[in-house]
Amino acid sequence: MFWYQQPPRNGLKLIVSSSTWSQNSYEDGYSEAKFEVNRERSDYALMTIKNVTSKDGATYFCAASDR
Repeated sequence: MFWYQQPPRNGLKLIVSSSTWSQNSYEDGYSEAKFEVNRERSDYALMTIKNVTSKDGATYFCAASDR
């Protein structure tokens, strides 16, 4: 699973990638302290944005891959 952020008038930015076989991998500038990902099953993941502020205003996307 891949989680992306798209701020207004900007391109997509990868936040974190998550898999069932390894730890979550956060991109520079993003952390679990702000973007928590829970993945209890291989077909389900949930990202929670903590302590939301106006700077978090964006569209968020999730993408999945079977590879």
